Amino acid sequence: MGVTKRTPGSRPGKVAKIAALAGLVAITATGCSGEEVLRFGWPEGVTPEADHMRTLWTWTVVAALAVGVLVWGLIFWTVAFHRKKKGSTEALPRQFQYNVPLELFCVVVPVVMVCVLFFFTATTESKVLAKEPDPDVTVDVIGFQWNWEFAYPDSETPDGEPVSTVGSSSEIPLLVLPTDRVIQYNLRSTDVIHSFWVPEFNFKRDVIPFPEKNNQDNAFQNTIDREGAFVGRCAELCGTYHAMMNFEVRALSPDKFDRYMELRTQVNEQTGQLNTAAEALSAMQDEGCGELCSPTATTTQPFATDRTLRTATG
Repeated sequence: MGVTKRTPGSRPGKVAKIAALAGLVAITATGCSGEEVLRFGWPEGVTPEADHMRTLWTWTVVAALAVGVLVWGLIFWTVAFHRKKKGSTEALPRQFQYNVPLELFCVVVPVVMVCVLFFFTATTESKVLAKEPDPDVTVDVIGFQWNWEFAYPDSETPDGEPVSTVGSSSEIPLLVLPTDRVIQYNLRSTDVIHSFWVPEFNFKRDVIPFPEKNNQDNAFQNTIDREGAFVGRCAELCGTYHAMMNFEVRALSPDKFDRYMELRTQVNEQTGQLNTAAEALSAMQDEGCGELCSPTATTTQPFATDRTLRTATG
């Protein structure tokens, strides 16, 4: 009866190839780019504050993977070398109870890890929530069922009122902001609790009525790194049309933002009224601003929030 000879090292080689193939398939199937893999799934942000949080997330995952590798290694080592051998007369494999150094290691190391994680979490939170005493731009964000109003208290119209933009069922409100400037957002609701969320900011905060009476910090600051249009949403269930309560952040370079605010304080010759956000952006588009100055939202669409418009479905 013949015996098939096995080539030395062939089995480990097969295992290594299968593992490599499985890893390649896992990366390819998820559709992740190399940069996304290095971020461990953290979404790309457009503010320095988002970068601080991404750094914390990345190193936390790296530390977790290191701990995981250590724990997995100890498990496999125990299974391989500390199990009852075939034919052994011992009732139990070798025991490690009352091993003081090992017990100290299992207590001290986790405590140190938690303290280190707490330290870096606290310092990152301090950076993200830090406020400068004199921000470059201030925006009052007012949420209501089911839309938004954005006012610029530092920019007044000829009649002494702050420049403002109010959304409606037929128009998505545009929150026009400058890049590379410190922006402060003052949040307030006129009815129920809403939440101001821009996914590209990697940050959200509840918008509540009378925040000063509820001991709430209703303001935060950030700086936007690049131009673009970014969708904004309400992230707090606030009623029937919560899911439709969207807005759009339009980030412009400082010179374009200054031109926008200048146009918002001028009277439109055709209407005889002050320029709206759409009219100011349309005028800038005529001046060569391009698609970035689109007068309507490009990231989301308006939705009629008049309940009387609903019709029976059968």
